[in-house]
Amino acid sequence: MNYLGIDVGGSAIKYALIDYTGSIVEKKQRVTPNDLTDFLETISSIIQSYHDQIKGVGISLPGKIDTKKGVVYFGGALTYLHEYPLKKYIEETHGLPCALSNDGKAAALAEWWIGNLKDCSHGAAIVLGTGIGCGLILDNKLYQGSNFQAGEISFLANMTGELSLEQLIGLKGSAVGFVQSGAALLNMDDQYDGKTVFDELVKGENVALKKLFVDYCQLIARMIINLQVTLDLDKLVIGGGISAQPILIQEIKHQYRSVRKQLPLLEMNFKEISIEACLYGNEANLLGAVYNLLLSIEQRFS
Repeated sequence: MNYLGIDVGGSAIKYALIDYTGSIVEKKQRVTPNDLTDFLETISSIIQSYHDQIKGVGISLPGKIDTKKGVVYFGGALTYLHEYPLKKYIEETHGLPCALSNDGKAAALAEWWIGNLKDCSHGAAIVLGTGIGCGLILDNKLYQGSNFQAGEISFLANMTGELSLEQLIGLKGSAVGFVQSGAALLNMDDQYDGKTVFDELVKGENVALKKLFVDYCQLIARMIINLQVTLDLDKLVIGGGISAQPILIQEIKHQYRSVRKQLPLLEMNFKEISIEACLYGNEANLLGAVYNLLLSIEQRFS
């Protein structure tokens, strides 16, 4: 018997059969519906198609997730999920155990389970996308926070100047925003073509694009340092589609080390932490959702 992992995104619902070791047996996806009724019908249809093959359902979603009650709050772009008791609906409708997880926390769980945070007791996973997601592994467990919102680093604000949405780290550090800005510099028609933007970066011929990239990586590096000195981390992994570009991880590490050299007191008091790409890119949320389910089942019987 396997488990069903479901990753709910703004445009697509990915789902996969996953065994207890984290091996993906089968993976598919469907378009994310625009209202709650269609959403519940889609989720139920997915579960029903695998009902006889699974022991439970783990779901990763955007927004604040009350993992104890199984209720979704805010739901990111899926506002119709706000305050909906999804866990109760699934368990009562399908007679299967269900566990919900915030998408950023699911990514951290996947990496901690079988990825590049394995055996790390103090680490973090950040996911660079439209905003910046984050999951924290502290004292050898996922840290949720008193309101299930630990790691919402997109809402970190600049220390000085007027405050606006544009000044929040989630917007200034948006990978989508960086690609769009790079595409505009290159006069590209497709503002979301990250591959072409990075191909041009690797060529190294466009000075303005290089500066944009360096500034972006410097912002992420400084954010990593702030996380390190606040939480005493040993390791941090970076996810999101942009993390598949080796030049990104290389430049972030370069900027991280550059900041340390500019601040000898920082370098003297804090050791350099390991910074790597996530091992499981687009599959991390599926795997993390299932691992969260396995942990919740284990907790029930402990």
